[in-house]
Amino acid sequence: MEECSTGALVPAVKLEPIPSSVGGSVDPCSSDMGRVTEEKGMSEVDKDLLCPICMQIVKDAFLTACGHSFCYMCIITHLSNKSDCPCCAQSLSKSQLFPNFLLDKLLKKTSAQQISKSASPVEHFRQALQQGCEVSIKELDTLLALLAEKKRKMEQEEAERNMQILLDFLNCLRKQKVQELNEIQTHLQYLKEDIGVVERRRMELYRARDRYSVRMRILGGDDSVSGARNSWPSSIDNNTSALRVRGGMSSWNFHGRGLPRNDTLSASDSQYMNQSGLAVARKKRVHALFDELQECYLQKRRQMNQPYTRQDLDRTVIPREGYSAGLADFQSVLTTLTRYSRMRVIAELRHEDLFHSANIVSSIEFDRDYELFATAGVSKCIKVFDFSSVVNDPADMHTAVVEMPTRSKLSCLSWNKFTKNHIASTDYEGIVTVWDVNTRQSIMEYEEHEKRAWSVDFSCTEPSMLVSGSDDCKVKVWCTRQEASVLNIDMKANICCVKYNPGSSNCIAVGSADHHIHYYDLRNVSQPLHVFTGHRKAVSYVKFLSNYELASASTDSTLRLWNVKENMPVRTFKGHTNEKNFVGLTVNSEYIACGSETNEVFVYHKEISKPVTWHRFGSPDMEDIEEDAGSYFISAVCWKSDSPTMLTANSQGTIKVLVLAA
Repeated sequence: MEECSTGALVPAVKLEPIPSSVGGSVDPCSSDMGRVTEEKGMSEVDKDLLCPICMQIVKDAFLTACGHSFCYMCIITHLSNKSDCPCCAQSLSKSQLFPNFLLDKLLKKTSAQQISKSASPVEHFRQALQQGCEVSIKELDTLLALLAEKKRKMEQEEAERNMQILLDFLNCLRKQKVQELNEIQTHLQYLKEDIGVVERRRMELYRARDRYSVRMRILGGDDSVSGARNSWPSSIDNNTSALRVRGGMSSWNFHGRGLPRNDTLSASDSQYMNQSGLAVARKKRVHALFDELQECYLQKRRQMNQPYTRQDLDRTVIPREGYSAGLADFQSVLTTLTRYSRMRVIAELRHEDLFHSANIVSSIEFDRDYELFATAGVSKCIKVFDFSSVVNDPADMHTAVVEMPTRSKLSCLSWNKFTKNHIASTDYEGIVTVWDVNTRQSIMEYEEHEKRAWSVDFSCTEPSMLVSGSDDCKVKVWCTRQEASVLNIDMKANICCVKYNPGSSNCIAVGSADHHIHYYDLRNVSQPLHVFTGHRKAVSYVKFLSNYELASASTDSTLRLWNVKENMPVRTFKGHTNEKNFVGLTVNSEYIACGSETNEVFVYHKEISKPVTWHRFGSPDMEDIEEDAGSYFISAVCWKSDSPTMLTANSQGTIKVLVLAA
C-alpha cells in the first residue's frame, strides 16, 4: 500500500503461498510413478523374471559374468555410464555380457500363458483355427447362426438404449418448453391486464383534458361555447382535437393578463413542439434499455401480483382502480428512468495548480441541511463551501467559507446528521477527528488506529456515535462524549469502508480487502449477521439507499446492490472502470452514482444494470482527450439528497456541480 502519484490505492489482500509437501512435490505424471505394465497379469509374474534396472519383464535377456540377467538395452545403457553390475557392484564390461537363451524361452512361455488367460473365446477359436483344428461344415453353420443371433440381440439392445436416450432428451426438452410456454402465457396475461388498465386510464385522462379545455373556454367568456359544448369533439374519437383545444385555449385571455393572440399561439405551439420532442427522446431511451426494462417489469409483476396499496406506490403515480402494485411500481421506475438522459454542468470549482497531485479530492460531503459542503483530500485541509454561492457565482475561483488545516492527508469526511456544525474526518496517520466548523477547531481526536484510516461515518439515529475503519484491520466505534473507543472489531483484512444503517445505530456494514461485505449488529460482534460475497476484489465503498438496500463498490469495476433484510444479492451494475483507485460512490432513493478511472461520472438507476447516463470531465489545458482520461480519475461524488443534483471531484482537483437533465 505504497503511496503513488495517482493518489490512494484501494488495499488488497496478500495471499500466502501454499507450502509444498515435505521432500518436494510429487508429479503424478512422472515416468517412475506412471509406467504401466504391458501385460495384464504382470502382478502374477515371478519377480525373478523382471529386469532389476527397468523393473519390467526382461526383453532380449543377457547374462553377466556375475550371474545376473538384464534387458540388453538396459545393461548396455548402464555400462555406457558405469563399469559395474547394478546388482552386486562387481566390475563389469560389455565383453562380459552373454545371451541368456533359456530365460528368453521361459519368458516367451510365460507371456503366452498370460495372453491365453486373458484372451477372449473368439481369440481362442481364432488360435485353434490357425493351429489347424478340424471343424466340420455343420459346426461352422451352427456357430455362424449363434453369432448372427448374438449380433442381432446386441444391435437390438443398442437400438433400445439409443431410443431411451433420445426419449429422455425429448421429454426433458418438452418439459422445459412447457415451462417456458406457461411462463410466456403468464407474461401475456400480465400484459393483457395491464394494457387494459392503462388504456382505460389514458381515456380518462383524454376526457378530463377535454372537460378542462371546455371549462377554461367558458371561464374565458366565449358565449358560443355553451351552444357548442355538447358537440365538442372528443380526443378519443379524433386525435386532432387536442390541437384544436390548444388553438381555442390560446385565443383567450386568462385572469385579465391580455396577451396578444399571435404571441400566445406562438408560445403554445412552441411548448407543444417541445413536449413532442421530449416524448420522442423518452421513447428512444426506452428502446435503448428495452431488454433491461422488460426484465424489470416482469420481475415486479411476478413479485407484486396483487392489488396495490397506497404506500406501495410512488408519489408520481396516480392510483387507479385495477392497478397492481407491480404495474404501479414499474410505472414509477419507467418515469424516473426516462426523465433524464444526460448530465449538465451548472457550476465548477478549480484550484490554481491544476496539475499538482496534492489537489486530489478524496471526499466531498453535504451537511445536514444540504446548504454547505465540505471537501478533503491530500492537500491536508478541510474546505467548506456555501452551495448556493457556488452555483450562483459565475466565477471560476470560489472562496471557501471555512478552512481547517490538518496534520496529515485526509481520506474521508462525515457530517453529523443532528449537529449541523460537527464534521468527522480520518487521515493517513489513522487519526479520527471531530471538528466544529463554527470554531474551526477539533473537538475530539482519537489516535487508537495503528495504520491509515480509510473511512468514518456518523450514526443517523444516535448523534454522538461514529464508526471508523483502518488498514490495521480494525473497526472502532466511538462516542463523542468519551475519549476512547467504546467498541472494537478485529478482522482479518484491511478495512476500506464503514457505514451505519440509516434506520439503526446498532447495525453497520463493513467493506473489506477480503472482497466481502460484513454486516454486523454491534450488540453482538462475535460474528457478523451476514457476509455478502460476490465481488472479486476489495470492496472500496458501502452506502445505504434505505434501511434494507445496500450498495457497494469494488475495484473489480462493478457496483452491487444487496438486500440486508433478506441477506441476498439484488443486482450487479457494470459500465465504469475501477481497478485500483478510490473513485467515489453516492446513492439516493432511486439512483446510484460512482466515478471511473476514465475520468467520467456514471449514473445508474437501481433497477437497471446498465448506466443511465455519464459525464466526462474535460481538461481545457490538455488537447488530447484520451491522454486526459488516462491521467486522471474521478475521486469523489455526492448526491444532494434526492434531488437530481450531484457534487463530483476528480484527481486533478476539479469540482463540478452536475444536474441530471432531459
